[in-house]
Amino acid sequence: MQDLKHLTRPQKNFFQRHWKGAALCTALALLLIPLSVLLVRKGAQAISVWQDSRQQAVQKVRPISLGDDLFATASSLIPTAVSNGELLTATAPDGTTLNLSINPALQHRVQGYLEQTRPPYAIFIAVEPATGRVLSLAGYSATDPTWQQQAAYQVYPMASLFKMITAAAALENRKINPATVLEFRGRLVSETPKNWDPNPRGRNNKMDVTEAMGKSVNPIYGMIASDLLGREQLKQTCERFGFNRSLLLPGVPAVPSAAPAAESTHDLRLQGCGLDHDLQVSPIHAALITAAIANRGTMMVPRLVDQAARDGKELKVPATRELERVISPETANSLTHMLLTTVTSGTSRKAFRTPEGRRLTSDMKIAAKTGSIDGDNPKGHYSWFAAYAPADQPRIALVALVINGDKWKIKASQLGEQALAEFFRQGR
Repeated sequence: MQDLKHLTRPQKNFFQRHWKGAALCTALALLLIPLSVLLVRKGAQAISVWQDSRQQAVQKVRPISLGDDLFATASSLIPTAVSNGELLTATAPDGTTLNLSINPALQHRVQGYLEQTRPPYAIFIAVEPATGRVLSLAGYSATDPTWQQQAAYQVYPMASLFKMITAAAALENRKINPATVLEFRGRLVSETPKNWDPNPRGRNNKMDVTEAMGKSVNPIYGMIASDLLGREQLKQTCERFGFNRSLLLPGVPAVPSAAPAAESTHDLRLQGCGLDHDLQVSPIHAALITAAIANRGTMMVPRLVDQAARDGKELKVPATRELERVISPETANSLTHMLLTTVTSGTSRKAFRTPEGRRLTSDMKIAAKTGSIDGDNPKGHYSWFAAYAPADQPRIALVALVINGDKWKIKASQLGEQALAEFFRQGR
C-alpha cells in the first residue's frame, strides 16, 4: 500500500482563499452606499437651507421703496413707532428712519379711549384735507386683536354716510339746493321704500334737505336718488368719488369700494339712503371722501411719511399731490352747509353735549354725518361717524367706525368727539 500522507493536496484558487474578505467588503459596500447617498442628500438640503436663509437675509436688508409703496410700509410700522415730542418715528427693517405724519397726541388719545371703552371692533382715521397727510390711524378689537391690522383697508356697509354722495350728485346736477323741501310718507328711519311716496291727497311729512341730512331721513334721500337723479347720474357721481375703481389709491392696500348699479326703483331708493348692504367702503376711502368735501371738492393722495433718512442722508419722499376733483367748490360749500345740522340738531348732537359740557368751543362749526346698519363681517351693529372742522376752514377730516355687539359700548360719534376735542386742545 502507498503511504497516503505523502500525497500533495489540491491548490485553492484566489476566490476560495479570500472569500471571507470579499464578503466583508461587499457587506461594507452595501452599508456605505446608502449612507453615502443619505449624507449627500443631507448636504444638499443644508446647502439649500443656507441659500434660502442667505437670500432672505439679503431681502431683509434690501432698501425699502420710497415710491407709492411707502404708504403700505409705513402703515405696517405704526404699532412699533416711537413718539419723540411732536414726531412719531418708525424704523424700517433696512434701517431707514421714517418721520410719520401721525399726530402723536391725537393717536395716543384715540388709542387710549378705545382701550378704555373696549368696543368689539373699532377703527379711526384722520386726514389733513388740504394735503392728504394722515394724522391718525388707530384701531382696536376686544374680540380679535389681529383684526385692526388691516381694518382700515377692508370694506364694510357704508350705511347713511352714502347720503353725502347722493346729496353731492343732486347738488352737482342742480336737482336740489340746500333749501329744497320734499314731501314723503313714513317714519324718518323707515326702511320700506314702497311706503315713501307722498299721498296725492296731501297730509304728508315735509322737510328741507338740509334738516333731512342732519336727521338722516331715509325717505327723502331714497327718493332723491330714484325720482330726481336716476341710476346713471348717481352711478357717475359714485365713480368720480372712487367707487368701483381698483387702482384708486396708489400704494394703499385698500380693497376697492363697491357701489353696484341699482336694477330697480326699489333698489335705487335703498342705495340713495344707504340701506343697500352691497354698498361698501373702506374706512381709508371714507376718510378721503370726507376730506375731499372739506377740501372744496378735491381729493388728495394719502400720505403717511413726511421725511425719510438712511445712513444719515435725507431721502426724497412723495410730495403732496391731487388725486381727483370729485365735485365743484360750489357743491362742496352747499354740502358743508347741509352737514352742519348733524351736530347742531341731528343724529350726533348728544355726542357733543356731554355731562361735562361741550369740550369744543361753542363757535366751532363741525360738518358731520352719521350712519348705522347691521353687518355680518364681522357680525354686529355698525356705527359710522364722518366729520371735518372747522367747517369754514377745515384742518382735520376724520372717519370712525365702531362695531358693537348686542350691548353697545360706544358710538362712532363719541369717538369722533374725543378726537376733535384732543386735536383742537392742542391749539390747532
